[in-house]
Amino acid sequence: MEEQNQKPSNTPPVDTVVDEVANAPVEQAGNAPRDDAAAQLAALEAKARENYDLFLRATAEGENIRRRAQEDVAKAHKFAIESFAEYLLPVMDSLQAALADSSGDINKLREGVELTARQLSSAFDKGRIVELNPVGEKFDPHRHQAISMVPSDQDANTVVTVLQRGYLIADRVLRPALVTVAAPK
Repeated sequence: MEEQNQKPSNTPPVDTVVDEVANAPVEQAGNAPRDDAAAQLAALEAKARENYDLFLRATAEGENIRRRAQEDVAKAHKFAIESFAEYLLPVMDSLQAALADSSGDINKLREGVELTARQLSSAFDKGRIVELNPVGEKFDPHRHQAISMVPSDQDANTVVTVLQRGYLIADRVLRPALVTVAAPK
């Protein structure tokens, strides 16, 4: 890579050398101008080879960067859920402990389920999953799914009950809330 950062040698540009060679006086008495032209041609060919080598190296480096970027994106897609999965592992541990409990104590089981629900809620918070609780809000078809309309004292198209909770992840609907909506009077 150091070759790319070096300043070019003091050889004149190709156009200048070609013009000089074309306009040089031709001496009949000796081969000095021809030897000089051959030396300049050899220098130009060496410079062309050097530039071609630099071009190939730059092209290969660009291709390597593109390939590494594609691999990074593929890994990001593949392992994007890894951190959220780590938040869920304690929840699974608690559920397995509850299933393994054979004491038959309902209060102890209820306490364990409440603890597990808090762990799951904490995992949702860390994963930026927010519960939708639209009771009393105006019906929003982007965030709610109406199952039925029921007579109610509330304004028309207001959510009366939530049958199944909805969830947002980073302000995007993960699952709409299943709701009943107040019917028009």
